Amino acid sequence: MAVVRPLLECVPNFSEGRDMAVIKSITDEIEAVEGVQLLDVDPGRATNRTVVTFVGDPDSVVEAAFAAIRKAAEVIDMRSHHGEHPRMGATDVCPMVPVSGLTMDDAVAAARRLGERVGSELGIPVYLYEHAATSPERRNLANVRAGEYEGLPDKLSDPKWAPDFGPAAFNERAGATAVGARDFLIAYNVNLNTTSTRRANAVAFDVREKGRIKRAGDPLTGEIVRDESGKPVWQPGKLKHVKGIGWYIEEYGICQVSMNLTNIRETPLHVAFEAVRESARSRGLRVTGSELVGLIPLQAMLEAGRFYLRQQHRSLGLPDEEIIRIAVTSLGLDDLKPFDPAERIIEYKLQAGQEAGLVDKTVKGFAYETASESPAPGGGSVSASVGALGVALGTMVANLSAHKRGWDDRWEEFSDWAVRGQGYVDELLALVDEDTRAFNGIMAAYRLSEGSEDEALRKAEAVEEAVKRAIEVPLQVMRVSLESMDVMEAMANTGMSASVSDAGVGAVCARAAMRGAYLNVKINAPQLADSDYASTVLAEGADLLQQAEEREGRIMARVEEVMAESDS
Repeated sequence: MAVVRPLLECVPNFSEGRDMAVIKSITDEIEAVEGVQLLDVDPGRATNRTVVTFVGDPDSVVEAAFAAIRKAAEVIDMRSHHGEHPRMGATDVCPMVPVSGLTMDDAVAAARRLGERVGSELGIPVYLYEHAATSPERRNLANVRAGEYEGLPDKLSDPKWAPDFGPAAFNERAGATAVGARDFLIAYNVNLNTTSTRRANAVAFDVREKGRIKRAGDPLTGEIVRDESGKPVWQPGKLKHVKGIGWYIEEYGICQVSMNLTNIRETPLHVAFEAVRESARSRGLRVTGSELVGLIPLQAMLEAGRFYLRQQHRSLGLPDEEIIRIAVTSLGLDDLKPFDPAERIIEYKLQAGQEAGLVDKTVKGFAYETASESPAPGGGSVSASVGALGVALGTMVANLSAHKRGWDDRWEEFSDWAVRGQGYVDELLALVDEDTRAFNGIMAAYRLSEGSEDEALRKAEAVEEAVKRAIEVPLQVMRVSLESMDVMEAMANTGMSASVSDAGVGAVCARAAMRGAYLNVKINAPQLADSDYASTVLAEGADLLQQAEEREGRIMARVEEVMAESDS
């Protein structure tokens, strides 16, 4: 499968929204941590509160959040804080949000690591909330923050509200902090061909979780149904984890159903869109498109694209860029203004400004870079790229077979093979650059100083680890390339005969990639002090290569057989 970068979002809220120097001193702490990227700083004067958004790997995010909370405790004095928003600390809340390559459990673990550090090292009382909560009554942030800063002395003296981390003592300057883990929230608007706010609201009430007040008879004008205590009875809407309302946008001259999707795992973007479309159609309205507010995780866009591909009985084994294009078109995300994936998808936005890798070059650029005087990229990167091209051919045959006239009932069979193939392509492409990084790691290790005995020992250990990495990468190229031959063999046996030669070329490339990668294993193994490890990897590589040669022979025999049948 494709390599997914583990990405955690952190959205701390600081109790200062007016003094930009104070705010910058906090965000400077975040930006100083390697491995995180600051995405947004949103100060509010009336609320006297700033919402900051940054992302990165879990360890880096925890480090950056801790640094920011520590700085906030230094520069914000809660004794003089006033604002319209509820608050109980210099850092009021600090939620962790899994974006990609992570589960909610990972976010909870990060929240608890952060909470423990804040409590023990900074002496700030910490309450865990949402998915990180230690009891049901602490799950809701409103319960945790009840009484706010001014009520903390009484709250902390109540054993039932002892903090999860840190002292049960009032920190006058910093107050207390709520650290949590929650789902990613998407602000999403669906466009309607109407200027009637009442009709747009009717659609919003149909789909939002809260629904509408239940009425006897006519749902709009009928008498309100009440429970035994006289309170209105609510009729739930269709979608869980969705808040929504209808409004008129003067700038565009249309109404929208404006929604907050608070759990996109259970109610994804495309599900919300389709529910609005169905409700609108039943009321004589038409959806013309939709609008995203802010950023969205890559996975949410891919899920939407795959949903619409399934609706069309099309193969899902396509590159991410094509799947995203299908999502944008199907959801009408460019209805009101252009939708730029590079600016709107979190993972792509993070890549902006980063140095392009080998796989981002043109074919000519990659070839010229390889031919230059630089020792990298070398045979390992070239082997990985050859393996990627080979399985790309097998994937192409699967995608073409999924579209073959007369094979409509087999589209899912070939789609499954194409998905597998695209996963191998992505993994091998990632290894193209990883091999060069591994080589550079060896060079860096050899440049370490060895003036003293300790330095010499550290250098020897660094070289050993770097060489092992430079062996593990091509060995992984071999493993993946061998697995990828499943795709070529399946396509040679069951794919469309007109493309069987492509399956054959794919198999040849896979075997060539493995031979090239094994040469990298062999040339690096003698440098190792760990002779047992060297013997193990050499034996594994030889076994993988033997299997590949047998597979290639079997696939090529089938290719020749099919081609001979086509000629006769």
